[in-house]
Amino acid sequence: MNNSTVNFTAPEISTNSTIQSIRLSESLNVCIYSISFLFGLPTHSYVIWLIITGSRVASGLFNLNLSVCEIGNCLISFIYLFNYCTGFSHLTTLSEFLIGLGITGRPLFQCLMCVERYLAVVHPVTFLKFKPLRYRVICCTTVWIITLGCCLCCMYTLSLFYIFVCFYSIQFILFLSIQLFCCVTVLRALKQSGPGERGREREENHMKRRAFYLILITTVSMIIFYVPFIISGFSFILTHKYIIELFSFSFFCNVLVGFVQPVLYLHRVGKLSCLFSPYY
Repeated sequence: MNNSTVNFTAPEISTNSTIQSIRLSESLNVCIYSISFLFGLPTHSYVIWLIITGSRVASGLFNLNLSVCEIGNCLISFIYLFNYCTGFSHLTTLSEFLIGLGITGRPLFQCLMCVERYLAVVHPVTFLKFKPLRYRVICCTTVWIITLGCCLCCMYTLSLFYIFVCFYSIQFILFLSIQLFCCVTVLRALKQSGPGERGREREENHMKRRAFYLILITTVSMIIFYVPFIISGFSFILTHKYIIELFSFSFFCNVLVGFVQPVLYLHRVGKLSCLFSPYY
């Protein structure tokens, strides 16, 4: 989700307090975009490099595609900073196109990851049946087709800001519902003890505990990402008032949550072993 384009297309209000809020929001946006570009680009590039050069292409395919979407968000940040510093606005169309990666690509790949974990825990037989790489490639290809279609829609609907807000708000509610169902079901399943599980080794229970915390972190980060955007979107739909602070806070949450999955992946493959012990 790109706040820079929102600033260009939102209704203009000429009061002094609003102008002051816009300047404060712009300063905050510069800081957020700088963090997104300076830290996000190398982090996601490193994740992609690890997956491609390692032996985890099949298991890390969703993470790979998710990081590609996040690099698209980093490019949006670079375009905003470039436009802000130089006044060059001819790249705005490109940033509008890339917004689709953030509002559709990222959530869809996160949904795939949540559904995969749901199947692995709740329906392990089905998970083993559809585990081969070709099924994940088919899912990723389908998601990319949908995402590119959304990118094209963003180029034409951002000028109609009300329609754009309705589009992403309804979309986020759908994504949030799917991911919450999967995550909550997995958490409940991990909390329950299976038959004969009480006598098993402590190591297995420790692995379940680590998986539980992984899903819990994913669930919390997901709520932090979706809820502010949904609230800001519906507040605009109902009141027709563009609350700059609310949209800026939503974008701030968006940038922070973008670091969760790559950090969890680096944690899982042992690249952060100096700070944590890996989940798997």
